[in-house]
Amino acid sequence: MDGGPAADHHATVTAEDVRFVELDGRVMAALLDGDLTAAEVALTDYFLTDRARWLWRYRLGQLAADPGHARWLARLALVDGDAVVGHAGFHGPPDAAGMVEIGYSVDPAFRRRGYARAALVELLRRAAAEPAVRTVRATISPDNAASLATIAGFGFVEVGEQWDEEDGLELVFERPV
Repeated sequence: MDGGPAADHHATVTAEDVRFVELDGRVMAALLDGDLTAAEVALTDYFLTDRARWLWRYRLGQLAADPGHARWLARLALVDGDAVVGHAGFHGPPDAAGMVEIGYSVDPAFRRRGYARAALVELLRRAAAEPAVRTVRATISPDNAASLATIAGFGFVEVGEQWDEEDGLELVFERPV
């Protein structure tokens, strides 16, 4: 890492150091419009990248189709009160087989400090607390060494690969709840 903001801050992060707050449709719509002030916390330009805007548009479509899915979709990851370091959630509620797919992303200014691992721990905890969930899935680009390292040691097993229209080739990993 290049020593961005607070480079040595939180050298060892645990799941208890991160607080997750649901990212509601109103805030996602504002972010899609380029408005960082709509959230009650300070967000960085990371939440306005093309990739982030694609995600907000996609999640808003999911919310429009079924507002009851909101609790599954996106949460802000906050530390030290209200410093937002990224977001995490599921791609939707459990499917008919009880599978949920996780997704998390950390602002580049805060990477390599354990925030992705803390988000993963929280997502696995939430999945385990839901009786309908039996399997957790993670899909990762074969070139994404950081995400592959993040899931290592959590019992994920590679079960195949898939082509994602947005992300290209992805390895598919699953683990029981």
